[in-house]
Parts: sequence; structure tokens; C-alpha cells
Amino acid sequence: MPGFEKTVADTLASINPNLTIVKFQTFQQQIDDKFIEERLIARLTTMFGLLALLLAAIGLYGVTAYTVVRRTPEIGIRMALGAARSRVIGGVMRAAMLQAVAGLAVGVPVAIFCVRYVKSQLYEITSVNVPVMAIAIGVLVLTAAIAGIIPARRAASIDPARALRIE
Repeated sequence: MPGFEKTVADTLASINPNLTIVKFQTFQQQIDDKFIEERLIARLTTMFGLLALLLAAIGLYGVTAYTVVRRTPEIGIRMALGAARSRVIGGVMRAAMLQAVAGLAVGVPVAIFCVRYVKSQLYEITSVNVPVMAIAIGVLVLTAAIAGIIPARRAASIDPARALRIE
């Protein structure tokens, strides 16, 4: 490439000696330089989305763990009466997933509604991108399942006698 730069500089100097080359870039480099700010905003938006997902997972875990602690005597009675470990895990997971589904039932319509306001700010956004929305929903459901399985397994491994003594 340096030989090409010299050829261009010599050609321009032969046409007009007063012309100087300030910066020599390819067309792709010029395009990349024009979209630096947009790429930064896209990366920041991605990071904020991941932070929101992390906060949602921590919140769901906290609520689920708190609910399990409050229901410990009930879970102990169920296990003392012969409830299977899988039923205890299923009950706790059902509650965690119900919270996630309730959040998605509110969040998805709000996101779809907000697209009409956001599309004027973003390039080539005309409607909801269904595959992206499906991936986001899948990630949130998977996160809810992971956040719920920890308290569920802890609840299922409680000794019934010890659970009945907790107040």
C-alpha cells in the first residue's frame, strides 16, 4: 500500500503542486470512521440489555428464594407427608416460571407498542423483528428457569423435621 500512496501523491503533485494529502484512507476505512458513534451506541445498548437481564435474573432469584424460605414449614409438612422431591421442585419452579410469564405478558406488548416510536430513531427498523423477539423471550425463560432451580433444589433437599422447626 505505501507504493500506492506514493503513486497517488506523485500524480496529485503533477496535476497541482499546491494539493496536499492530509489523510490517506480506503473507502472502507472512511465508512468505518463514519459509523464509530453508532457502533458505540449499539455496544452500550447491548451492555445495558445484558445488565437488565442480569438484574432481572437476580431479582427473580431473590423473590423465589424468599418465597421458598417463607414456605419452608409448608414444604417440610409436604415432605413429611410423603411428597416426592420432584413435586416440590415442580411447585417452586412453577411459581418462578409464572413470575417470568407474567413479566413477559406485560413486557412483550409494551415492546411491540414501543417499536413505532423507536423506528424513527433507528436505521431500517420498520417492525418487530420476530426472530430477535423470540430469542429474547427464550433467553428470559431460560434465565428464569436457572434462577428458579437453585431455590427449588434447596427446598427439595430440606430435612422435614428441621423445616418444621423453622419459624
